[in-house]
Amino acid sequence: MPEITEQSSLVDVAAIVSDALDRAGITATLSGGSAVTIYSDNAYLSRDLDFVTAAMIADFEPVLTDLGFERTVVPRLSQFAHPKVEWYVEFPPAPLSFGHLEVSPADCAKIELPVGTLRIITATQSVMDRLAAAYAWKDEQSRDQAFLVAAAQDIDWEALRTWFVNEGETEHEYQRFKDAVDSRKRAQGRT
Repeated sequence: MPEITEQSSLVDVAAIVSDALDRAGITATLSGGSAVTIYSDNAYLSRDLDFVTAAMIADFEPVLTDLGFERTVVPRLSQFAHPKVEWYVEFPPAPLSFGHLEVSPADCAKIELPVGTLRIITATQSVMDRLAAAYAWKDEQSRDQAFLVAAAQDIDWEALRTWFVNEGETEHEYQRFKDAVDSRKRAQGRT
């Protein structure tokens, strides 16, 4: 099993944790800001790794302990830190959802890396996740993160359009977002 070292990147740590959890029979899907970091090629830098799971702390804590993580003294009971890396790991409870849309972990992505297999939300789901946060909390940073992912990745625009409508947003708001992403891609030389 690969070790977490001072040289481990965020994606390496995520894959090592994901792979270890999967081998222990625990389904946990990387979501949130760390997915943005991965899908935006580090244009946004997250400080934590959010693995959404239905597993109990008693189930995943031994797996994390074997990897060198320790539960933090922060009031959040499902937060773990590793002495060799700056990122901490958290376990928001399932279900995995983006606004009103619940998603099965089976409908997410798996990325094969040299250190292990990473279960992660798709790039399109990451855009939905960040936009849901932007709308719920009036958070411009989350909206900017959605732009970063949509500009850097191939997005399923029809799925995103359906999501917008189901979330109560207008076709105009969807088109405004898509046009802004297209404009950003042109400015970056990506068409």
